[in-house]
Amino acid sequence: MARTNFDQLLQAGCHFGHLTRKWNPAMAPYIYTERNGIHIIDLHKTAAEIDKAAEALKQIAKSGKKILFVATKKQTKEVIAEKATSINMPYVIERWPGGMLTNFPTIRKAVKKMANIDKLMTDGTFGNLSKRELLQITRQRAKLEKNLGSIADLTRLPSALFVVDVMKENIAVREANRLGIPVFGIVDTNSDPKNIDFVIPANDDAKDSVEVILNACCEAIVEGLEERKAEKADEKAADAQAEAEAEEAKPKRTRRPRKDEAPAEEAPAAVAEEAAPAEEEAPAAE
Repeated sequence: MARTNFDQLLQAGCHFGHLTRKWNPAMAPYIYTERNGIHIIDLHKTAAEIDKAAEALKQIAKSGKKILFVATKKQTKEVIAEKATSINMPYVIERWPGGMLTNFPTIRKAVKKMANIDKLMTDGTFGNLSKRELLQITRQRAKLEKNLGSIADLTRLPSALFVVDVMKENIAVREANRLGIPVFGIVDTNSDPKNIDFVIPANDDAKDSVEVILNACCEAIVEGLEERKAEKADEKAADAQAEAEAEEAKPKRTRRPRKDEAPAEEAPAAVAEEAAPAEEEAPAAE
């Protein structure tokens, strides 16, 4: 199933590349032509690559893993934040904190520090601090929230990175490559696609271009999450049915007679034996 089509991509301006003098020759396979000194991206290839990337993202989401969205460009920040939040995925829209992936435990400590400050706010400890200390802690909390608030729920390394403008986010790409984390990237004609696992050739500067690609990818992620939920529900129902069948298959326990208690079947015979002598004694009495 095609996630996008040529007309949608054309209307969003996904075909506009950079100036021909700023191009990267490695992007030649994705360039259709040149017009007025600007490279034009082949949108048929863009649509095909979007479908391929969307299917891979769907499988990652279906397995219950996290995808980290990265875009620190001013014009794409809002789009990334909105889309990632809607599918409950972590994102980075401020400066990329160096070592975020390669030194992940340190980043987690900073996130925990933010949680500790929140705890101080609720347990009344702030009331014992001076105004200066209170101001310092509040500023520190605001800084941590700005840089790390969007990844507070990321308790382990992400299983994939989705990057807008791989040239600008080259540090994030290098860290992901070093750890073997697959990278999905919107790659413009001035960027090098060799370190990107899933290349989506498109205009990475225009908000509309980024948004139409994100819509297609996020829809696929939502499908993956829904399929995971449905599979879990089916597994739960199957387990419940298996337990019920096992319970029915168990042999029913019967009450065993005690040692001093005559078996139920032998009781009539014992009664008969006791009654027999009484009948024989009757004639002797006469």
